[in-house]
Amino acid sequence: MSTTQTDLLAILDLDPIEPNLFRGNSPNAGVEPVFGGQLIGQAMRAASRTVEGRRAHSLHCYFIQPGDRRVPIIYKVEPLRDGKSYSTRRVIAIQRGDVICSVIVSFHIDEQSVFEHQDRIPDAPMPEALTAGELSKMPMYAKIPERIRRWYEPGCANSEGAIEVRPVDIGPYIGQKIDSGCIRFWIKPTAKLPDDPALHLCALAYASDWSLLDAVMARYGRTVFDGRMLAASLDHAIWFHRPFRADDWLLYVKDSPSSQGGRGIARGLIFKRDGTLVASVAQEAALRERR
Repeated sequence: MSTTQTDLLAILDLDPIEPNLFRGNSPNAGVEPVFGGQLIGQAMRAASRTVEGRRAHSLHCYFIQPGDRRVPIIYKVEPLRDGKSYSTRRVIAIQRGDVICSVIVSFHIDEQSVFEHQDRIPDAPMPEALTAGELSKMPMYAKIPERIRRWYEPGCANSEGAIEVRPVDIGPYIGQKIDSGCIRFWIKPTAKLPDDPALHLCALAYASDWSLLDAVMARYGRTVFDGRMLAASLDHAIWFHRPFRADDWLLYVKDSPSSQGGRGIARGLIFKRDGTLVASVAQEAALRERR
């Protein structure tokens, strides 16, 4: 696992080509496909640049084919609606003339709510308590893969380099079966973000794609490093509920309610430290065993 930090601001800083047309680039150019969170975050950033005075409240994305990190990505925004309360944008991501991703983002004005409720945050230690020193005291420490141990070092980034990750639950990474598939971890960008609410929404959209399928694998005692499995994300959805800063630690709680027909679904809730629910996420993926 690379611990090189990548500037999330640079990833989300698209080049305008002409009205409703933007160009994005990939960090860490290599043979791996483009990270799905990058497509989500960049598409949402492109859509946000065509809307004023309204905050994104939901995004729905379909991954159509893998992206190539070595090739710039063109984002074409189509304004579908600008009503009194809502605006809707369709975004397609294009490489070499082919659509690799299709996204719809909905924006909403701020308004008072008739109903107000949320799920409660589950118990979890704070990220400051999840250090490499504390991890080394666990009986299972020797079984934990080296790449997972590094996540607990301050400032250490995930494989994409832009997000810090502190897992709460270690069992799924050493093959422990979890019947519910429930996995908790803390996330935040490696870099501080400016005071731009739209940018924080895009940053969380980027981070929300991080390792959702762990929840499916955990129900069968499989790990994300299991070479017997082939997994590919098919779609991704995120709903934003309440204001937040993406560069503060956020608790991501995932589970998997179903898997069937060569597909598995994972869902997640994202909370602030104080228990405020800020976003909900869902993703389905194709899951096959290597022959």
